[in-house]
Amino acid sequence: MLTMSSDSPHRRPLRLPEYDYSQPGAYFVTVCTRDRECILGEVVDASFRPNEMGTMVEHTLLWLTRQFPTIQLDAHSVMPNHLHCILLLSATCDPVCSNRARKPLGRLVGAFKTHSALQTGTARDTPRKPLWQRGYYEHIIRDDGSLDRIRAYIAANPANWELDRENPNTSSASPRRAAPCGAEQWMV
Repeated sequence: MLTMSSDSPHRRPLRLPEYDYSQPGAYFVTVCTRDRECILGEVVDASFRPNEMGTMVEHTLLWLTRQFPTIQLDAHSVMPNHLHCILLLSATCDPVCSNRARKPLGRLVGAFKTHSALQTGTARDTPRKPLWQRGYYEHIIRDDGSLDRIRAYIAANPANWELDRENPNTSSASPRRAAPCGAEQWMV
């Protein structure tokens, strides 16, 4: 039996307990850098300018779609300390595709985080320090209206950086937030 020590923080599960995250659908995913450090680039004049690591992270998103043919990358945005993307999981794949290619969302995000950390290891001052925070935020996109709102939110993310909760230079940023990284007000 697994027990938690009294000093271990209790982590509230973010996933729906009975939902099959390998089924076809659209998923909004946000991943934050460890300690929300701004190490992937900078926003200048409402436009994100990736540094070497930010470019590697962008390439890893594209690698993910080549590695797992059952997914497509929809709207996405790499930011100084986080990224947003919409992943589309399909039911079928081409004849080259095998059953091993169909993975649940958590495994896909894990593959992305692992591969991007390996790719950026030499560019980081501390390659053994984790690149990403533990976990990630996801939202199951259930209809076209929600998909359109999330796409617009992702596209506007660099222009809204000055007001973003993840921006450490804003008054709304705080070191410990109750909401998980990515639980922004994009649904409004």
